[in-house]
Amino acid sequence: MELPTSMELEDSDSSVIHIEQIEIKKPESSLPKTETSKTQVTRLNVLFLVSDDLRPQLESYKGIDYPNSGSKLNMYTPNLDRLAKKSLQMDKAYVQFSVCCPSRASYMTSRRPDTTQVWDLTTFWREAGGNFTTIPQYFKERGYRTAGFGKIYHPGKGGGNNDVPMSWTEPYYHEPNGLFYQVINNSWWAVPEELSAAKPLHDEGITTAAIELLEELAPEARYGKQPFFVAIGFQKPHIPFVFPERYLVHYPLMTVDLAPNPYAPVDFPTIAWFHIEGSNYDDIKATGKTGITLNETLPDDAAMLYRRAYFSCISFVDDMVGRLLKALDNLELTENTIVTFIGDHGFHLGENGMWGKHTNMEQATHAPLMIHVPGRTSSGMRSKSIAEFVDLFPTIVEAAGLDPIPPCPESSRDVHACTEGRSFVHLFGDSERAFKDFAFSQISRGTVMGYAVRDAHYRYVEWVPTSQNVVNDNECVRTLDWQHLVGRELYDHLTDPEENKNIAEDNTYEDVVSRLKMALRKIIKSRFEVKC
Repeated sequence: MELPTSMELEDSDSSVIHIEQIEIKKPESSLPKTETSKTQVTRLNVLFLVSDDLRPQLESYKGIDYPNSGSKLNMYTPNLDRLAKKSLQMDKAYVQFSVCCPSRASYMTSRRPDTTQVWDLTTFWREAGGNFTTIPQYFKERGYRTAGFGKIYHPGKGGGNNDVPMSWTEPYYHEPNGLFYQVINNSWWAVPEELSAAKPLHDEGITTAAIELLEELAPEARYGKQPFFVAIGFQKPHIPFVFPERYLVHYPLMTVDLAPNPYAPVDFPTIAWFHIEGSNYDDIKATGKTGITLNETLPDDAAMLYRRAYFSCISFVDDMVGRLLKALDNLELTENTIVTFIGDHGFHLGENGMWGKHTNMEQATHAPLMIHVPGRTSSGMRSKSIAEFVDLFPTIVEAAGLDPIPPCPESSRDVHACTEGRSFVHLFGDSERAFKDFAFSQISRGTVMGYAVRDAHYRYVEWVPTSQNVVNDNECVRTLDWQHLVGRELYDHLTDPEENKNIAEDNTYEDVVSRLKMALRKIIKSRFEVKC
């Protein structure tokens, strides 16, 4: 396959990026080296792992909170299962926006999307919402060496070009071979072993580079003299689903099940529907399906291949996590390193007839979140309490023993470091304790915003028209018109966990709608300043 020296690649989040192929060298530290000495450990290191477009399709999540809970498919995720067994696993953790850039801007700053004002793939929160401190920046400002590999923020302008130099003490690492594997015509590719050996895939390359840096950091980090915060962003299972072909062995085609509900919910508002992610690829085009119209979904044969490729990518990422955990063991860092693992949002694989994210539904907003803290979670625990990804920042900070990040005031544009979430460190001692009553998510449909609230029993959604007006010269305000909703949704997760029937207009649930509406509108501002 011939590759140009520069090219335009279409991100499956529907943005077009222009990338130059350049030689990228292994990062060299920007901090001076110091002598190693055995001192008492006072500060924990942090290994921060993110998987792109990952729903909680992991063996450790099997049960009522697993996607398609009746599925008999066995996922090959031994390393993440091992991590889960010594972590606090949040079974009901929800992102605030089921698209890469807004979600990452939200949990990396612990602000909700209406505060970051990131609702698309190109807006940078420091320019739109405020000069907000990020998780690695917070650690950097407290003496940590901080390094990033792969996709931590969204690539390009929306992530401030990986937010350099605010977040990192080390030069940011991009995997040069990643470009090679993006230039394909199909939605998936099982890469022959000889090719992947010659040109490591993106996630293989960043894993190798991260391990090399850990080896460099280990002598001082091992004894607490110079702690680190190392963030690694795996590209998979983001489409196109590119993985070494050896992972197909775990998912024979006859074992791959299909979504049990390949249709939109009854009484589903049209505005909530989203097209097939990857419809621009040749193999999807060949099906004649775009998913633009309601209930237009992939045929079964294409659906099985799509799902198998996605599952194979998960197992590929699992192996990369295994390599990193083994490196921590070999470098004697396991006992003083916090390990977090998350997906940046979920993903529909034919459930509700949809393929991809970009919805307020369970499959798109529900994502894995687990955190291992040496000596505090080592026996393994699972929490069934509702949690949000804005809770991650204050939790990691408290777990590491740093000064807690304060709650945000009502208007926090000028506050660099604060949280619109809450720490769930108290669950380390008792994972059965309650944490939150509600999780809030949202998704944009142009001039309409869909706002969702999820509690332990229901999900409620309101589709709200928005307007933006210029007042006082260059000052702008954004207004939500709650009086003229475009649609509403309500799903009863006790009787309808697959969200197959919208009961928002059923008078039987009038009190439920009233309660959730009140909770939703209490957290969402109806009018606020935005960048003109």
